[in-house]
Amino acid sequence: MAKDFKQALGKAIEHADDQFDFFMQRIRNRFGLYKPLQIVAYRSYGTVNRLYLKGRVLANKGITSAADNDTLLKNLVNMYRRFESDEVRDAQMRIVYQDQEYNVSTDKEGYFVINLEPKTPLKPDDIWHPMEVELVHADISSFEPGIKTKAHVLVPPADAEYGIISDIDDTIVLTSATDIIKMSQQTFMNNARTRLPFAGVSAFYRSLQLGRNGKRNNPFFYVSSSPWNMYDLLHDFLDINDIPAGPLLLRDFGLMQNKFFGADHMSHKFKEIQNILLTYPHLNFVLIGDSGQQDAPIYKEVINKFPGRIICVYIRDVELPDRAKIVTTIAEELKGTVEVLLVKDTAAAAQHAADTGLIFHEEIEKVQEQKAIDKSDAPGTATQQAPAPISKDTRKIQG
Repeated sequence: MAKDFKQALGKAIEHADDQFDFFMQRIRNRFGLYKPLQIVAYRSYGTVNRLYLKGRVLANKGITSAADNDTLLKNLVNMYRRFESDEVRDAQMRIVYQDQEYNVSTDKEGYFVINLEPKTPLKPDDIWHPMEVELVHADISSFEPGIKTKAHVLVPPADAEYGIISDIDDTIVLTSATDIIKMSQQTFMNNARTRLPFAGVSAFYRSLQLGRNGKRNNPFFYVSSSPWNMYDLLHDFLDINDIPAGPLLLRDFGLMQNKFFGADHMSHKFKEIQNILLTYPHLNFVLIGDSGQQDAPIYKEVINKFPGRIICVYIRDVELPDRAKIVTTIAEELKGTVEVLLVKDTAAAAQHAADTGLIFHEEIEKVQEQKAIDKSDAPGTATQQAPAPISKDTRKIQG
């Protein structure tokens, strides 16, 4: 009974939300209130036989690039603009790849999704594959032809040693997801430059990307429950802090039936990780998360469903005893199958990765050095250093 009521209410909310969005689009059109349009093409992934692309068409709200000296007001205004998005439904898109044209339309939330089959074999050494995305037509008063952007799709090379799937919040960057007040402060009051990564993360992730073959071609995938509205901030955060580029797999956020009531943190992450493992059946993975939310239980389910596919799991300890106990219990249950390690910091994870042959032992010192630099950058320290420059290897592949 309760389930039926929940589903009925969800459908009603979905219908009302859809009608409201359609009404507002007509009002903005009639009074010329639409701002110039933009295409947001998300970093995605594929195989030598098929490339998957997702993006969105929105009104350009003028979100400004992050700066170290941005005021609190500027950060709050930018965050408001991210969430107060005006999506463009039924927009006609043209994708160009290998001189082939593909057409797709946006849905009622402004998203477009397409799977492309390459006309010619992909070059085995190319990790990222760029394609042109053009907005051909939109029934919007501010539409002007010529709006284009580049999309980048990752295809792991055949000689990649393993892949890495990582959470973001409280794994790479402090979010305080277990405390809604602190989480709001961290999220809304900072930007891509003032949010700092956990000490040593960039060096540790680069060491995993390098692996033991020295080619720096182990692919990264970032799975987060953050909404797609946060894409530009997270994209810039990774690039600014020299963290390996990878597809960002976020979650839709709205009053839709399966997003308002269902599609919780656990099911979203599990589904995305499952899709990655199914896409690359011959590639094994390292999983990285934190003890703050449900990462350990999610990863346990992944390990059980895909036996032999997970090399090891690193869970950053957020220093909450009850959460740590969940991780240690799961680690004990999986003992003899997959190592699940509750680690205090990246240096401890790097030591284990080197001891098990995932990275070079020389990388441990680099992680420790980066950790010391990052700690000196943290608020309240005597010295503040600029973010590390984006390395040549990373700059080549970022989209």
